[in-house]
Amino acid sequence: MGKKFALNIFYNLAIILAIFGLVWCYNNGKYLPAGFLVGVACCLFYFKYQLTKEIRKSFKEKDQK
Repeated sequence: MGKKFALNIFYNLAIILAIFGLVWCYNNGKYLPAGFLVGVACCLFYFKYQLTKEIRKSFKEKDQK
C-alpha cells in the first residue's frame, strides 16, 4: 500500500511541474512544447485516476474483512 501512496505523490508532483512548464511555455511563445506538456498532464491525470480507483477498491475490500 505504501508504494501506491508514493506513486500518488509522484503523480501529484509531476502534474504540478507539467502545469508550471505549460504556463512557462505559453508565456514565452513556445507552443509545441506546451502541447507536449498538455499531453503529459492528461496522461498523468488518467494514471492518477486509475490509481485512485484501485486504492479505493483496496480500502473497501479491507473494510469488508
